[in-house]
Amino acid sequence: MSEQITQSEMSKYVKLNVGGTLHYTTISTLCKQENNMLKAMFSGRLGVTTDSEGWVLIDRSGKHFDVILNYLRDNDCQLPNSLRELKELLAEAKYYLITGLCDMIEEKIQERSQMRTESVCHIPVVSNGEDQAMIAKSRKPVIKLLINRHNNKFSYTANSDDNLLRNLEMFDKLAVKFHHRILFIKDINSNPSDTNEICTWYFYGHGKKHAEVCCTSIVYGTDKKHTKVECPEAKILEETLTILLCEDVPNGSNKQVENLKLTSELANCSIDDDEEVSVGACGTTKYRRK
Repeated sequence: MSEQITQSEMSKYVKLNVGGTLHYTTISTLCKQENNMLKAMFSGRLGVTTDSEGWVLIDRSGKHFDVILNYLRDNDCQLPNSLRELKELLAEAKYYLITGLCDMIEEKIQERSQMRTESVCHIPVVSNGEDQAMIAKSRKPVIKLLINRHNNKFSYTANSDDNLLRNLEMFDKLAVKFHHRILFIKDINSNPSDTNEICTWYFYGHGKKHAEVCCTSIVYGTDKKHTKVECPEAKILEETLTILLCEDVPNGSNKQVENLKLTSELANCSIDDDEEVSVGACGTTKYRRK
């Protein structure tokens, strides 16, 4: 095959065996980008090895070769999200000397590295009303979990301790996922005389409380009262997604539209019969167990 490729040759299909993975593409695709290894191979500047069935053998990993072909076809492609896979793809792009794809991958690797640096999640632990100034100053929506097992006047029901831990676990998971968009505060309420709450979630936007989810209730046993702790995950998640609408983002941004969709889906969920919903001043919603 000469270096000057004819139009008829450009439209021909070739069979590629890249490290055991098989691909079928045109010479025009392989030669579309300038000064890369594949164009040198199929323009005649470099020799190629074929097997008895006519497959061109390339001794490289074929795991990401489809991404490379997509980039050659469209000068763009969908990159993997995994940092490990990005580095694997970068090694292949460098081997084939596809500089445009290398630049795309290196840019995404840098973005991912910055995200990992920013992913450190700091959760302030407060007591005795120290959170009020933080809530007032925060430019982000705020979620506060007030939790203090020792505020209880009665004995706990069988699963209450497990549910306390579930609330803590859910708080930590939400903080890891949304800490760059929401300020999370853990209130240990070291002075029980201020409030008798044991486990309650509070949701704030623009310095005002928008919702409250109480996870405790009093149940009556045969001889005495007991405190029951639950973890209403659906309600907590719904209020979390709703409070994201209080972010200071431009109207019509993709983030806001996505939040509206998610909130709309959750709003269609019915509330269990054994839950009571009350709407207070300024639209504050409270969920409490009956």
